[in-house]
Amino acid sequence: MSLDPSGGSRPPDGGTRQAGTAPEVRGWLDPAVGALGLLALLAGFGQFGAVAALGDVARSFGHVTGGSTIADRAGLSGTELGLGLAILRLASLVALPLSGMADRLGRRTVLVASCGAGLVCTALAAASPGYWWFITIFALGRPLLSTTSAIAQVAAAEQTASSDRAKAIALVTAGYGVGAGLTAVIYGLAERSLGFRGVFALAVVPLFVLPSLRRRVVEADRYRIAAASRVHPLPVLGAIGPAFRRRLAVVLLLAFFVSVVTGPATSFVFLYAENVLGLAAAAAAVLVVAAGLVGLVGLLLGRFAADRIGRRTAGAISMAGIALAAVLTYSGSRAGLVVGYELQILAASSFAPAAGSLANELFPTSVRASVAGWNVASSVLGATAGLLVFGAVADVGNRFATGALVVSLPAVIAAGLFFLLPETKGREPEDLWPVLG
Repeated sequence: MSLDPSGGSRPPDGGTRQAGTAPEVRGWLDPAVGALGLLALLAGFGQFGAVAALGDVARSFGHVTGGSTIADRAGLSGTELGLGLAILRLASLVALPLSGMADRLGRRTVLVASCGAGLVCTALAAASPGYWWFITIFALGRPLLSTTSAIAQVAAAEQTASSDRAKAIALVTAGYGVGAGLTAVIYGLAERSLGFRGVFALAVVPLFVLPSLRRRVVEADRYRIAAASRVHPLPVLGAIGPAFRRRLAVVLLLAFFVSVVTGPATSFVFLYAENVLGLAAAAAAVLVVAAGLVGLVGLLLGRFAADRIGRRTAGAISMAGIALAAVLTYSGSRAGLVVGYELQILAASSFAPAAGSLANELFPTSVRASVAGWNVASSVLGATAGLLVFGAVADVGNRFATGALVVSLPAVIAAGLFFLLPETKGREPEDLWPVLG
């Protein structure tokens, strides 16, 4: 598809460089990269509330008794909870076209708009009159915040050189993790006074930060160069052209199988801890605080491994680690929960720099945001499948351990798919796709 460079696809700052021009890059500690990390923090704060407050949501909209089933202990059945969480995950499929628009409208425009709208929807969920109202309202904001998180990584990858790219993606991932952790900590420490409604209402606070943060977000030079080209692939669909199809298929399979594990492993963990094992909300908050430190260590290890032993090897080891840690988390003891959860965080944090760098380096700038959207969509489908299977298995006699095993084993095997992709360590996207930009 051809467009006049002076039309709507032209970057906001009026960049006129031609495709093929060497892009300028920033260091991973540059304020522009830091602003992307802060946007990811806001997205994490808004998006993780449903998981952190799931136990309170179930008690508020269900009926808790002294029985032995999940419904008796949590207020709602595992199937209802799994279906609700699956709907929230499926809502993120809308992030596919939203992310793809960043290839046409620019990273900056889509980032700011999606973050602001997503936080508004999250805050509105606080007024939900019932469980399915809550699921519906929160689902409206979910794809917007998923888009923010995905495009923040794309922008960070584009603004940095190969030597700094894993560090920049680790920084953005850390921002999301801090935002998600804040939600869990606030809920854990103020459960009685705030409840889930208060936690969601707090989403209005980041909205006051967004206008000043908006001024610090800039378009990457790589995007300006690509936008100046007269040929623009169709957003979303253009990313699955013949030149990209094989690589994209492998990347999407990896995203699917890792999400089959992380979807239920992270979504049910607080409900499992509080409503099944009887862990106090304050204790769960301590668990999250500790996870923040563990996650930082994981990001540092992941960044080091991605730059030293390669994106593929680091990603494969971390992916297998996520799956094995999930089995330990739901093994049935509080010790297993604590150790398994922290190991999950360590492995997932290590996974992010390697997998994020690889996914962004394998594709040219002209379709990179669309690929990120496909990545989100594949992750959504994987998480949805995992939630439904895990919830259904756990419903039969509280078999959380069996559910974790069923969703984790395929991910261990699928980790080998990393080696079907070329190693990108030390290489720039322009070197891998010199003609396509």
